[in-house]
Amino acid sequence: MSKKKFFDLRLPFFQPLWRRVLTTGVLAVWTGVELSNQNAGWAVMFGAMALYTGYEFFIAYDPANFQETDDE
Repeated sequence: MSKKKFFDLRLPFFQPLWRRVLTTGVLAVWTGVELSNQNAGWAVMFGAMALYTGYEFFIAYDPANFQETDDE
């Protein structure tokens, strides 16, 4: 039995580069929207998610982590 993380981004859905770029980009843009509306709390939350997805998708990226597995 495998233990899944709460915010697991290592899914086969995110294998294509365009999905990883789009997800990180949308979070970064939404951070700017929240900052422009002076919502610091939401901006921090979306900024943290943008940084985390950027790290997972581009810095710590390993294609083997995004393959389908049968370990239920």
